[in-house]
Amino acid sequence: MQPVDLTTLRAVCADLQHWLPARLETVYQRDRHTIALALRTLKKQDWLTLSWHPQAARIAFEPPPPRQPDTFTFSQQLHAQLNRLALVRVGLVNPWERVVVLEFAPRPQEATQWRLYAEIMGKYSNVILVNAAGEIVTAAHQVNAQQSRLRPILTGQPYVPPPPLTAALPSCEIPFEQWQQQVSVIPGLLRQQLLKAYRGLSPALVQQLLADAALPLESRTTELTAEEWRRLFDHWQHWLACLESGHFVPQFTSTGYRVIPPLGTQTPSTLSIHEILATYYQNQLQQQQTQQLQQQLHQSLQAQRQKLIAKIEGFRERLAAAAGGDRQRYLADLLMAHAHLWQPGMTELIVTDFATQEPLAIPLSPEKSAIQTAQELYKQQQKLKRAQQHITPLLTAAEGELAYLDQVAATLTTATSLDVLEEIRAELIQQGYLTAPDYYRPPTTPSPYLRYTTPSGFTVLVGRNNRQNDDLTFRVASPYDWWFHTQEIPGSHVILRLAAGEVPSEKDIQYVANLAAYHSQARASAQVPVVYTRRKYVQKPKGANPGMVIYDQATVVWGCPLSVSDGSSDLPQGGAGGDRHGIMAE
Repeated sequence: MQPVDLTTLRAVCADLQHWLPARLETVYQRDRHTIALALRTLKKQDWLTLSWHPQAARIAFEPPPPRQPDTFTFSQQLHAQLNRLALVRVGLVNPWERVVVLEFAPRPQEATQWRLYAEIMGKYSNVILVNAAGEIVTAAHQVNAQQSRLRPILTGQPYVPPPPLTAALPSCEIPFEQWQQQVSVIPGLLRQQLLKAYRGLSPALVQQLLADAALPLESRTTELTAEEWRRLFDHWQHWLACLESGHFVPQFTSTGYRVIPPLGTQTPSTLSIHEILATYYQNQLQQQQTQQLQQQLHQSLQAQRQKLIAKIEGFRERLAAAAGGDRQRYLADLLMAHAHLWQPGMTELIVTDFATQEPLAIPLSPEKSAIQTAQELYKQQQKLKRAQQHITPLLTAAEGELAYLDQVAATLTTATSLDVLEEIRAELIQQGYLTAPDYYRPPTTPSPYLRYTTPSGFTVLVGRNNRQNDDLTFRVASPYDWWFHTQEIPGSHVILRLAAGEVPSEKDIQYVANLAAYHSQARASAQVPVVYTRRKYVQKPKGANPGMVIYDQATVVWGCPLSVSDGSSDLPQGGAGGDRHGIMAE
């Protein structure tokens, strides 16, 4: 993820000058790393985001925050001190340091009462509120003396800016020979030596300078020709000139964004610096959060599945042992029938097996008679029978729970958006499989169903998680709609919308079957069995987990998921099978 560098902060501060003065109406904290300041001028209003995220620290106008209660202490402290004050000045504390200060006063012409420092410095980023006396009142995160002896950040202590960098200051006045000597004094990679030689540079900016100068990224200082050095110096001077004049042209690149236009280009920017930053970092953070949440949910599900599998194996072993109860009763019957053959002190009694008519030796305890041993065997048989009656429903419940987790895992593998993953997490929290994290806010707006259109123009809706599957099947679908699902394979509920009297063609049925196969755990298979029936034949058992249903009068057709993943519009035809009844859909 491209970090906000000094050049970007210069562009942001230059644009914020058009917002002065602005009234601060409220402060809202979006998450653990981001606050939003509601600013209003005579002509416009917007939300200025200050973020101290380790990978996405930034300052930019972004969309309004959600209408949910703000429970963070930091934003409440900022609101208590800055509410209804005017933002009168914005700028960098040092022209070559990434620290922005926002000054607040009752009116533009009055003295500053509060300063809000936004330190945009990667993993060391922070937002700190300082009073008129220069004392820290609150900070996004405090740093004690054990964490940093160089610069602790504690309430009540005077604010001290970050220590300045030791590299040389860039300047348009530096001649070419001196600049080249400063960069090449130590042989090495050109991009690394540029970063070490001067302040104000970032890896992204250096890559842009090298690309604009048509130099390879792995260029070394000892390999450049005089012409290449001169060409790079021209782009260096262009960068400094844009900084000095405030000429910024924000635009997206193939790898991120840039705010300095390439040398010699006159194309104006169609997007503001705030639109660039808001779009880029929201997309990047959403992708990061999506990957992290998907991985966390997958790990949690795997752990829960392993526990259930071990429990099921234990139940089955105990049932296998309990199945020997009939043998115990049979041996007891043989002892009772041949009790007259017993003699004191015998360690075994040889009897005639009722089934085979062969001799059978039954072990005995010398201290017990044949009748006493038979009574012990009868007791053991009753105990095993009771255990079997107790374990069987537990095994059935555990198997159903495992089927539910398999269904969740199937929807998790096909989930590609953050909102769907949030709904899956909310479902697992509600079902008791996960614990709600700190500052957890459950999703309030459901994500939309996936929507397709068959060759004949019928609408197809696909659930994206178990909650959606239940809503789609039992609240959205009508009795005339057709319900599709992979046979005994976890997957999404798929509804073919039909009006009364409408009958889909075989091509439509195959199209929907392919979709059901694609949105299932078997999407990588060549052919997948898919059942379909009218919605009125689908029911939900009482107390069943989300997404679990039973159905009747279903027909089987082979779905081809690869035709959907390949984007083929001419989907292959498949043959239909016979009816199936009473199968549990996951």
